[in-house]
Amino acid sequence: MPGMNLTWLEDFLALAASGNFSRAAEDRHMTQPAFSRRIRALEEWLALDLFDRSSQPARLTAAGAWLRPQAQELLARVARIPAEARAVAQANAATLRLAATHALSSTFLPGWLQALEPHTARGPIRLLSDVLQHCETLLLQRQVQFVIAHALAGAHDGLHAAGVPSLAIGTDDLLPVRAAGAPQHALLGFSDESGLGRILRGALGPELAAAGLQPVFTAHLASVLKSMALEGRGLAWLPRSLVREELAAGRLQLAGPPHWQLPVEVRLYRDPAPLGAHAEAFWKAAGVLAR
Repeated sequence: MPGMNLTWLEDFLALAASGNFSRAAEDRHMTQPAFSRRIRALEEWLALDLFDRSSQPARLTAAGAWLRPQAQELLARVARIPAEARAVAQANAATLRLAATHALSSTFLPGWLQALEPHTARGPIRLLSDVLQHCETLLLQRQVQFVIAHALAGAHDGLHAAGVPSLAIGTDDLLPVRAAGAPQHALLGFSDESGLGRILRGALGPELAAAGLQPVFTAHLASVLKSMALEGRGLAWLPRSLVREELAAGRLQLAGPPHWQLPVEVRLYRDPAPLGAHAEAFWKAAGVLAR
């Protein structure tokens, strides 16, 4: 059986208002036979009678009386859909969708956004904080417009290697740190999904394996590795921005040779497709601030 046509509900309400097939057909700008066929089609779709045709004017059956407010509500809801859809589209266009790695979400991002405010119009921002691997997926699937992540200075990996446009919007260092008395060869490492782990493996992976460092704990959050390092559990590579206070206070110490200290960039990646005016203005303002 074919599905229901919404115009049948409009026909039904016209007939329910007058009880007269001829008048309702005229209101609906059609012949009475055609109008009657549409009322009958609705009744066949529901498999019940909506009108008692033995009386003049036709009266609603119990089922018809129930359907009347349902039809009014449904048609009113359908009538609101275009305006609501436009409102959603406008809100979505005005909202910047940004993904950032966990470490940068809590350290770099708040201050950078504040510094960016004089260069661009304010607007809502939807931030998703996750591991780099998921952030990259969100950008490639166009679920976000921008990604902020660490990258090894001068290297072309991940999104950069895929040709995704990016800007260097900050600098940092990935530092080997441990607490005094921590085991020399215990490594507090990043999981495979971590962007910082990707940088570390790409720059020093074979050397660290040759140095005899043994992973004793793995996590994707730099903050978790920082806590473990402060407890003296081993050596961890952490962003300077995350451990600056602990280094100054002596609670953590630099370890290893100087070349183990890796200069990294904070990069803003963008969807390569044309974006809305608000997002394009955000990208331009980030470039102005980065100069």
